[in-house]
Amino acid sequence: MKHVLLITSLCLIATVAFAQKASVSSAERMAKDQRSNLNEARNLIKGAMENSETKDDPKTWFIAGQIEDAQFNRENTKQILGQQPNEPVMYEALQKAYPLFLKAYELDQRPNAKGKVAPKFVKNIKGILGANHVFYLNGGAYYYDQREYQKAYDFFEMYLEIANQPFFAGEKVAARDSNFMMVQFYSGVFATMMENPELAIKSLNRAKSTDYRLNEVYQYLIWQYELVKDSVSMEKTLEEGMKIFPDSSFYILNLINLYIGSDRNDKAIEMLTAAIAKDASNPQLYHAMGSVYESGLRDFEKSEEYYLKQFQLDQESAASNSNLGRIYYNQGIAKINDANQISDANQYAVEKEVAKGFFRKAQPYFEKAHQINPNEFDYMLALRGIYYQLEMTPEYEKMNAKMEER
Repeated sequence: MKHVLLITSLCLIATVAFAQKASVSSAERMAKDQRSNLNEARNLIKGAMENSETKDDPKTWFIAGQIEDAQFNRENTKQILGQQPNEPVMYEALQKAYPLFLKAYELDQRPNAKGKVAPKFVKNIKGILGANHVFYLNGGAYYYDQREYQKAYDFFEMYLEIANQPFFAGEKVAARDSNFMMVQFYSGVFATMMENPELAIKSLNRAKSTDYRLNEVYQYLIWQYELVKDSVSMEKTLEEGMKIFPDSSFYILNLINLYIGSDRNDKAIEMLTAAIAKDASNPQLYHAMGSVYESGLRDFEKSEEYYLKQFQLDQESAASNSNLGRIYYNQGIAKINDANQISDANQYAVEKEVAKGFFRKAQPYFEKAHQINPNEFDYMLALRGIYYQLEMTPEYEKMNAKMEER
C-alpha cells in the first residue's frame, strides 16, 4: 500500500512540473502574440516563478522579462507611429524587465550536469537590453519631468548598470560616451532632489571620474557634505576643487568660511593673501579677508581696510555697502555700551558723540544697501537703529512702520 502511495505522489509531482513548464510555453507564445492579453501571460509565468520545479530555470525568468518587453514594445510602437503611448505603462514595463533578464542571465551561467556552462539566453538578453538601453535614459527624463525623482534616479542607475554588465564588455553599449557621463551627473543630482545626501554623495563621487560638468559635481558634493556635517570630507573636496578650478572663487571662499569656523584664522589669511596676489581685482577675496578679521579675529580696523578695498571694486553691490555699514554700526554700538558705564556726564557726552560718529559713517552705506535690496530685514533693522541713535525721528518712524508691514 505504501509503495502505491509513493508512486502516486511522484506522479502528482511530475504532473505539477509538467503543468508549470506548459505555463511557461503558453506565456512565451502570448509574449510573441501582439493580440494576446499580457496580464494573463503574467499570471501564467508568476506561477512558474514560484514553483520549485521551474523557479530555477533561466527560461522562466527570460520569458517573464519577454512579457514586460512585449508590453514596452506595444506602447513604444505607438510612439514610433506618432501616436500617444501610455508612458507610465511603457516605462513601468521597461523597469520590470531589467531585473528579470538579469535573473535569467544569472541562472543561465550555472554549469549543467556535466559541469559545463552552456548558456541559452545570453544572446537574446544582450539583444533586448542593447536595443532598449537608450530608453532607460528616456525613462529617467520622463520621471524627472513628473518630479518623481526616485524613479528618475532608478532609471538612470539602470542605464549605467546595463552598460556595466559583463556581457557588454568591449561593446558599443558599454561606451563611456557623452550620454553615459551625463547620466552619471544627473543621477547624483536626482539623489540630491530626493533629499538623500548619503546616496547623493555616493553618486556624485562616482561622477567625479569624468569631466562632465565637473565643477558642478564638486559643488553639489560639497553641499551634501555640509548637510551631513562631514567637515573633513568637505574640506578635502574643497581643496581638490580649488586645485582643479583655480579660477573659481567658490572653493577658496568656502574654505575660508571653514577655517574661520574651526578657528584657523592664520591659515585663512595665508591662503587669501596668496589669492589676492594672483587676483587683486576680485572683490570677493577682500570680502573674505574682511570677514576673517571681523568674525575670526575681531579686528575692526583691519576688517575695515579690506572692506574698503572691496567697496572700491564693487560700489554698487549690497554686500560691499552693508559690510562697511556693519563695521561702523557695530563700533557705534560698542561705544554706546562703553558710554553707559561712565558716570561722569561730560565724559559720557564725549563718548556718546564718538558713537554717533560711527553711526553717521554707517548711515549712507546701509541706505545704499537698502536701496539695492529693499526687502532685506537686516538692513532695515540697522537703519532703524541708526536713525534712533542719531535722533532722526521722521526717518525712524518711517522705517519702523515699514518693518511692521512685513
